[in-house]
Amino acid sequence: MITMRKIVNYCKSGCAFVISTLIVASCHNANQETATTATVDSAAAELKLPPGFSATIVADSLGALRHLAVNKNGDIYVKLGSLKDGKGIYFLRDTNHDGKIDNSIGFGNYPGTGIRIQGNTLYASSNSGVYKYQLNDRGEVTDTVRAEVIVQGLVDRGRDNAKAIALDDNNNLYVAVGSYDETCTDASGHGILNCPLLDSVGGIWQFNTNKQNQSYHDAVHYARGMKNVVGLDWNEATKSLFATQHGRGGLHDKFPKLYTPEQDKALPAETMYELHNGDDAGWPYVYYDPFQHKKIVAPEYGGDSKKSVDNKYLDPIATFPAHLGPNDLMFYTGNQFPEKYKNGAFIVFHSQSQPLKKGYLVAFVPFKDGKPAGEWETFADNFTGVDLSNPGGSYRHRPIGIAQGPDGALYVSDDLKGTIFKITYSGDKK
Repeated sequence: MITMRKIVNYCKSGCAFVISTLIVASCHNANQETATTATVDSAAAELKLPPGFSATIVADSLGALRHLAVNKNGDIYVKLGSLKDGKGIYFLRDTNHDGKIDNSIGFGNYPGTGIRIQGNTLYASSNSGVYKYQLNDRGEVTDTVRAEVIVQGLVDRGRDNAKAIALDDNNNLYVAVGSYDETCTDASGHGILNCPLLDSVGGIWQFNTNKQNQSYHDAVHYARGMKNVVGLDWNEATKSLFATQHGRGGLHDKFPKLYTPEQDKALPAETMYELHNGDDAGWPYVYYDPFQHKKIVAPEYGGDSKKSVDNKYLDPIATFPAHLGPNDLMFYTGNQFPEKYKNGAFIVFHSQSQPLKKGYLVAFVPFKDGKPAGEWETFADNFTGVDLSNPGGSYRHRPIGIAQGPDGALYVSDDLKGTIFKITYSGDKK
């Protein structure tokens, strides 16, 4: 087998492409830095982190990054939302162990969001399905040309088409399918009872990791009533699935007599759920109001901004300010960080709250005995490099995905500049 180091050495002789039993690699000119070689960027030093934490940039200028996964050797697989040089996945390696990615290999001719490693398998999603790749004992894909198609035919109408994925330890694959429609209304704008959208979007579907070419009719419709889930993770401590939902919008625009512009900016809450088979979070019939602490009937279904529904739909286990855009979720299982972070949830927010003048950050929710054990807090901030209370100038980065390395460090991807940050801890672990 041709090793990665042999590929790199061969590239130095001036080849254009190398084909091996390991991977098809696009080689870079040996006299130039690769596109993933990290440049000196003060953005890492300017990140606002808790005491004892620091950040570095390990890769840069990669393209429209989405979620990422780190193998047991610290190599990174990252998914792209749009193709770069015809590839939708990049394998990144630090060959000289200086903390900077110096080798990148692209494969997969489809864009998408979800990517996960479990055991000796890499799973990656397109906007309509999920693919499976075998890994060798070094965590490298053994054949990038022939991926197994595990899931196909999921709805992709362009809007909110990300397919976040998660895996449990019983050969189950969970796929989130967002709705391309904010609401579910007829031509007159009234809400449709028994919303037909829920048959194929606005929920989570469960598939078998060992079967090929599955579609909706092969799946368990695991949970419904969530407009758009992009943060999805299996919690090993609770042995259950968790999801973060993007809330709806347009309350004032569609119903100006019921909602003021200020209410539109503050409603509804972004929500986190613990999910079990058969759960229903209530979209499009209800939304969650964080000020009334209630599930409120949606105005399309006769709601007046106050009428609530009890005991019919699933309650969120945590709520966050409106329009923050939770785009990834990860439960921390490492040992590098202080004890308070163990089994807690990191959430990447990809937008901002106008009332709070905050956003584009990584938040943390402490957990105890499998439940949130306190208010959410900002963990990593200032990715944009802009004061959101008085914005000026262009944003530098926007966080989009998060993953844990084998040493317990966190990796955060950025879809604006194509940067990957590594966050480590060196302070007192008490």
